[in-house]
Amino acid sequence: MRNPYDVIGVPRSASQEDIKKAYRKRAKELHPDTHPGDRRVEQRFKEVSAAHDILGDEKKRARFDRGEIDADGRERPEYAFHRAYGAANRGAKAPGGFSAHDIFDELFGQGGVKTKGANVSYTLTVDFLDAARGARRRVVLSGGRSLEVNIPPGTEHGQTLRLKGQGMAGMGGGAAGDALIEIHVAPHRHFTRDGRDILIEVPVTLHEAVLGASIEVPTIDGKVAVKVPRGANSGTQLRLKGKGIVDGKAERGDQYVKLKVMLPNPPDEDLTKFLDGWRPKRPYDPRKKARLV
Repeated sequence: MRNPYDVIGVPRSASQEDIKKAYRKRAKELHPDTHPGDRRVEQRFKEVSAAHDILGDEKKRARFDRGEIDADGRERPEYAFHRAYGAANRGAKAPGGFSAHDIFDELFGQGGVKTKGANVSYTLTVDFLDAARGARRRVVLSGGRSLEVNIPPGTEHGQTLRLKGQGMAGMGGGAAGDALIEIHVAPHRHFTRDGRDILIEVPVTLHEAVLGASIEVPTIDGKVAVKVPRGANSGTQLRLKGKGIVDGKAERGDQYVKLKVMLPNPPDEDLTKFLDGWRPKRPYDPRKKARLV
């Protein structure tokens, strides 16, 4: 990957807040949902996300600036060698009482270099419903390998899945590193998520709002019948218990349906004539009630 500073478009002197703002702007411009089918833009979106994985983490950023890790977040072999070699020459003690010589011998002793392979980071964009309900998706790893990834139900945006042993190969018989898959959840046209709950705004007619009705409302599991109470207003919220997100404890949230009263478009002539001659017996001022006047 290119230099993460160049990918996000900030100088090395940028603050963490500047990096966050630049990343959000770039991610919004390059989000796959706004460029459907454009593989070039999708690849650039992945690069921006991977660059932010390094620069957005102060510790990783500091290690990159010192040259300890490369643009893909992998520790540079020469740094690991010099660190172990320098410590061995100094006779330094490692945590737990072991000398650096012990560590050096284990890493670079008989049989050649024996180190665990580096972890490799990837990003995977999944649909909102796949993240909510769970799914299996194929991801292409380094070297062109691909494998099926299990997306657990209730997966959140930014959550990282660890695939053990799917990273870089170890050296001298060392274990392979892991693949770290950061999940990006694509936004949905109607649903939004709030913790374990699902929020949705549903339009209703004036007739349904005034007289009440039974309407169909989408959920992440399909459509369900919902009763609109008589005299409902825009903003009236209905709760669908147990229709939200399943979390790791197998507990499920709710879905909240916010009603939005919609007038006919174009205007209905009969309704206009009726309201023109209608005067409420009990006049009311909704703006006064809302303390707008």
